[in-house]
Amino acid sequence: MQQTPKIGLIIIGDEILSGKRQDKHLSQANELLRPRGLALSWVRILGDEPQLLTETLKQSFESGDIVFCFGGIGATPDDRTRQCAAKALNLPLEAHPEAVKEIEAQFGDEAYPQRIRMAEYPQGAEIIPNFYNRVPGFSIQQHHFMPGFPMMAKPMMEWVLMNYYDQLVCTPTVERAIRLIDGQESEWVEFMQQFEQRFPDLRLFSLPKIDENDRRTIELGVEGLPEEAEVGLGVLIEEATSRSQEWELV
Repeated sequence: MQQTPKIGLIIIGDEILSGKRQDKHLSQANELLRPRGLALSWVRILGDEPQLLTETLKQSFESGDIVFCFGGIGATPDDRTRQCAAKALNLPLEAHPEAVKEIEAQFGDEAYPQRIRMAEYPQGAEIIPNFYNRVPGFSIQQHHFMPGFPMMAKPMMEWVLMNYYDQLVCTPTVERAIRLIDGQESEWVEFMQQFEQRFPDLRLFSLPKIDENDRRTIELGVEGLPEEAEVGLGVLIEEATSRSQEWELV
């Protein structure tokens, strides 16, 4: 596969950890990345605890990865992402002039004294336009901070991809798979090891499932560039057929 920078997500909010809200950022991020041939390397879900958030951001800044962060950039006391990002970078918070203008334009006098704080970013940050309510997010050192509301965050992430990473486009990968009927993963381990050695550029995956009738199946497949994935699929089919293993295309 083509080499691309690692891309990570940091999803922030006690409400996600407690289950009060179900995360949508992961699925939305994949919707935006896959057509560009890009994929996530990691995801972290954190609460609003400032020390852990600061430590996590410090590590991710040092990694050099491209990171999309969602949540915690509001003006209430439990919104700490802006402050923790600044602390992780050892930078002061300062009001961004463009963000101030956007928030004033949206809220007028009601921007003060609280909402205007959402214009305070780590020194040197650039704004991410918010097409929903004009309260911007911000970018700094390949980290892109957006609100926790998915309807706001998705178009903002798309804007970041178009404006910062427009040239970071690879041939999209595809998945091709067969479903083994009444198969056992343990019987395929040696074959899978040999397959990975033979096709180092393909990602081999095995997803077992047990349905409500206790019927066991395994989705055995590959992900990679289209031509290579087709070759890999052919090898899977050939192996299943040689074993007289019942299978079907997924």
